[in-house]
This record gives sequence, structure tokens and C-alpha cells, in this order.
Amino acid sequence: MPEYKKTAEAVSALTPEQFRVTQESGTERPGTGEYLGNKAPGIYVDVVSGEPLFASSDKYESGCGWPSFTKPISHDHVDEVKDRTHGMIRTEVRSHNGDSHLGHVFPDGPADRGGLRYCINSASLRFVRRDDMEALGYGEYLSQVGDVPSDT
Repeated sequence: MPEYKKTAEAVSALTPEQFRVTQESGTERPGTGEYLGNKAPGIYVDVVSGEPLFASSDKYESGCGWPSFTKPISHDHVDEVKDRTHGMIRTEVRSHNGDSHLGHVFPDGPADRGGLRYCINSASLRFVRRDDMEALGYGEYLSQVGDVPSDT
């Protein structure tokens, strides 16, 4: 089993926007994220630790301006934390091992797919194409990556 962890080297390699989002709990401007319109099959991993977070087959177009997913690949890699900033009470989503701020989860996702919307910043993610997953050590997650649903 791979070891996913936050390292000083990984943090120092982040772009200023990736650092602001993952390390300072920032948020990208809506509609600007690199992966918002990505329709390729694969998985999204934490840009800091490399831990697998979301599968393309669980991505959908929510219209909110950020990549949206119905569920994480494994709840072992995603922590949900009460967020009381900005005068709201929300549920923040962080990577478990990298402790990166990913975004928030809301209860307004597709009812037929569990009812959740994981609203995630592209700056916190790195995309691994399905064809590269085995070579990059993510082969055990191939069964979770089907074709992207047609509603995306």
C-alpha cells in the first residue's frame, strides 16, 4: 500500500494558487478551475500527498462553478470538518494524509446518486488519466473509473 503524506518538498512545489487553496483554505474564483470541464476518465488525487480522492465517474456538472463529485473514492482519504467561517456553517472537505483544503460538501447533489455535492477546488487536485493509473501506482482504483457520465 502506498504511503501518502505531506512533505515540505511537495508544499514548496505548489503554485501560489495551489498553496493559497490547500494550505490557507482558500477558494478559486468560480468557473476558473483547470478541471471544471474535464471529461476524461481517471482519478483526481491530492496535489500535496497524491492520495486518491475522487473518480471521474462520480463527477457531474452541478453548475456551481467548481468541479463537483457525488462521493469520494474512499472516505479513508477525505476528512469532513465543521467550517464556521464567512458567517456560515458548512462542512469543509480536507485530504486525510495531506491535510489539504479541498472544498466543501453540500446536501444538494443528485438524489439518485446519494444526494451529496462535493464542491472541490481544481487547485487542490492533480488528475491521473485512466491509461496512466497502473503505471503511477493507482491500479487498485481502476475498477472505480468507468466512462464519465453523459450529464457532465
